[in-house]
Amino acid sequence: MASGSDRNPIIIGGLPSQVPDFDPEETQEWLDSLDAAVDERGRERARYLMLRLIERAREKRVAVPEMRSTDYVNTIATKDEPFFPGDEEIERKVLNATRWNAAVMVSRAQRPGIGVGGHIATFASSASLYDVGFNHFFRGKDDGLGGDQIFFQGHASPGIYARAFLLDRLSEAQLDAFRQEKSKAPNGLSSYPHPRLMPDFWEFPTVSMGLGPLGAIYQARMNRYMEARGIADTSQSHVWAYLGDGEMDEPESLGQLSIAAREGLDNLTFVVNCNLQRLDGPVRGNGKIIQELESQFRGAGWNVIKLVWDRSWDPLLAQDRTGILVNKLNTTPDGQFQTYATESGSYIREHFFGDDPRLRDMVKDMTDDQILHLGRGGHDHKKVYAAYAAAKAHKGQPTVILAQTVKGWTLGPNFEGRNATHQMKKLTVEDLKRFRDRLHIPITDKQLDEGYPPYYHPGRDSEEIQYMHDRRKGLGGYVPTRVVRAKPLVLPEDKTYATAKKGSGQQSIATTMAFVRILKDLMRDKEIGKRFVLIAPDEYRTFGMDAFFPSAKIYNPLGQQYEAVDRDLLLAYKESPTGQMLHDGISEAGCTASLIAAGSAYATHGEPLIPVYVFYSMFGFQRTGDQFWQMADQLARGFVLGATAGRTTLTGEGLQHADGHSQLLASTNPGCVAYDPAFGYEIAHIVKDGLRRMYGENSEDVFYYLTVYNEPIQHPAEPANVDVEGILKGVYRFKSGERGMIPAQIMASGVAVPWAVEAQQILADEWNVKADVWSATSWNELRREAVEVERYNLLHPEEELRVPYVTQKLSGSEGPFVAVSDWMRSVPDQIARWVPGAYQSLGADGFGFADTRGAARRFFHIDAQSIVLAVLTELAKEGRIDRSVLKTAIDRYELLDVAAADPGAAGGDA
Repeated sequence: MASGSDRNPIIIGGLPSQVPDFDPEETQEWLDSLDAAVDERGRERARYLMLRLIERAREKRVAVPEMRSTDYVNTIATKDEPFFPGDEEIERKVLNATRWNAAVMVSRAQRPGIGVGGHIATFASSASLYDVGFNHFFRGKDDGLGGDQIFFQGHASPGIYARAFLLDRLSEAQLDAFRQEKSKAPNGLSSYPHPRLMPDFWEFPTVSMGLGPLGAIYQARMNRYMEARGIADTSQSHVWAYLGDGEMDEPESLGQLSIAAREGLDNLTFVVNCNLQRLDGPVRGNGKIIQELESQFRGAGWNVIKLVWDRSWDPLLAQDRTGILVNKLNTTPDGQFQTYATESGSYIREHFFGDDPRLRDMVKDMTDDQILHLGRGGHDHKKVYAAYAAAKAHKGQPTVILAQTVKGWTLGPNFEGRNATHQMKKLTVEDLKRFRDRLHIPITDKQLDEGYPPYYHPGRDSEEIQYMHDRRKGLGGYVPTRVVRAKPLVLPEDKTYATAKKGSGQQSIATTMAFVRILKDLMRDKEIGKRFVLIAPDEYRTFGMDAFFPSAKIYNPLGQQYEAVDRDLLLAYKESPTGQMLHDGISEAGCTASLIAAGSAYATHGEPLIPVYVFYSMFGFQRTGDQFWQMADQLARGFVLGATAGRTTLTGEGLQHADGHSQLLASTNPGCVAYDPAFGYEIAHIVKDGLRRMYGENSEDVFYYLTVYNEPIQHPAEPANVDVEGILKGVYRFKSGERGMIPAQIMASGVAVPWAVEAQQILADEWNVKADVWSATSWNELRREAVEVERYNLLHPEEELRVPYVTQKLSGSEGPFVAVSDWMRSVPDQIARWVPGAYQSLGADGFGFADTRGAARRFFHIDAQSIVLAVLTELAKEGRIDRSVLKTAIDRYELLDVAAADPGAAGGDA
């Protein structure tokens, strides 16, 4: 054997090979000992000794690098498994009844004339994983606290409903109304976990792949944040996320693992149901998904518990002194294990054990049936309990449990481990009979032959049902349950908004800064100030929010263990374990997950938080729109600020930052109330009303989206007798035309209102046109209200027709209407059908680009001069002016020459 000095050391995993050897003789003794172990006892014995040394080194707190993966066996040794405190026989009966009812519910939902489907196989594989949690770990809310937060895997919902049925939380009529939410109302059950549709049952929407794990991480972190700030006692709350191994391919599933490890979230456990199958085939047919996930989670700093094999493997592994069995397990790909799940015991004997005499010898005394039933760890209650107990006891790290199961487990040979299992909705009569026999369900052949398969309930007074109730009472109540205990907040008085209503005087500020000033005053409020949660993706300074650093501070559970480079500055970067600001790094997905966790705290923990999430508007609904839908699903509340909004206000940054469409995307979200305000006093009224609607009496399950800009303008003071109703409903007359004889109307939103005012002046001075300027604070809300009016009129033909607000508001206004904004035309076009007159819109359609603001607006023809041309064009259509003036206007304002435009105010940068 070559000595250490004779070979070139290749060290992976971070060992400090550059450190000099101060005692070469001692080093050589250790190397010689290892060489002797290899020579005399073999490589497997040497490997075992090395692993034990690493284990002892960690016990002694000697820093050694983590192994990226371990053998394909259970992390928890049989000798280390804790006592199982439950009655396994009763729990087996409970689980069998749950399995049966889940499958029957889906099968009945697929009956002729209904055919709404459902998924059977996912819950079949994960049933034991849930059952152990329900019986021994999941804490309820009966103690007045938040209990545990459980993110159920979406496709497993039938099993959760089936268990709730046994506990009399759901009726048979409700099970028969699965996926028939309207036609069977009020009994309908949603397809997947859906708080908006079942607000007393589900807490977290999880079926959008990847968002469950992301949400769970930030929920665990929000629990710590709330406790650190003294808002709620979350010390007993544990977050459980049930996930699929195929789901882990989604970037959101693994993208934020590091924050959970970095902040030591030992109140978080992922349970990954590794049934080795995606929807259409194996997750890693040629590989091993458990090993791959182990490496990823270990590398991210998580505690990993592998739950691979059930207790029937224990005797075989105990006699594996040479490591030949472990090596076989290590080298068999997942695709082959799926084949074993569908084959006979004799096939497994021949193909798994048969290629090595030592393996064959291990199973020589086992029957084919015993070999066939060598099972997977995720189906063994005792093994699952051991993994959960270890996860709860582990401190300093989040834990992931990688549990191997069989998709479609117990459903019979037509389902178990089959590639098509996910799409199979209904069991045949023969399938049902085999399933019944396997579960020992007391239902007769006649019952199965003569109609739809019946549900099974062992009786309210049965031992099984009483056991279930007792277990839940001991754990603090039934789950899942969503409870809203939060009381309305005492909202600030009008004087809090006084500064914004005064305008900016001679100072030019962007609407982003106008909002920040309002927020600063709100955070001083004694009643609600502490409830604000500021969230930004590494952009606080961009939005002028660094002013909050000294007072609110940035949340970091470790505090600030360094001297900040800007510590001598007034607005120095300051971190604190009790900080109010969440600085989630350059991760809009992470920030939105924080937003959702904070925005639903009123239900999760009975303590309202008021999240304020500020971001580049381009990176909101476009990048994380799925999460904003999740936010609406979860009935979360709060303020979402799309800063640097518009297609042309940040045009120095170019196409990737040019948002001309997020308002349109926001309009597709029924839970989103979206505004595009122009001035500080508009923002003040919108924010005040938002606090009332979300946190006052009769609170609503909505969230507010405000688009604000980075272009400095002078903000006027609030006009006397300001039309507050118009601001909140979506449009009001901002400035009436004072001169001119020919009437016209200009509607504008956000940063376009000053352009409209400039166009109003030009039209009066040069074209004898008297134009009114309307501030359209919300095109979306105007459309939403009008659609509701039309819906009402459609269904109530015998009643007096209602008139949409926008029609009422604009009626009596003379002349054509020209609408303009820094958005694509589809945004103002939303209200076209309800405008009482000729209507034309201008917008920034197409891709953005890098240039001056003026050049961009001239290119899109949304600047003041282009508005003038649009108004003249509509007047010419009506015969109010001669068409010849249109060419004159084009030439006068050089509208065909982008370079001729005034470049506009500086600051089109980030």
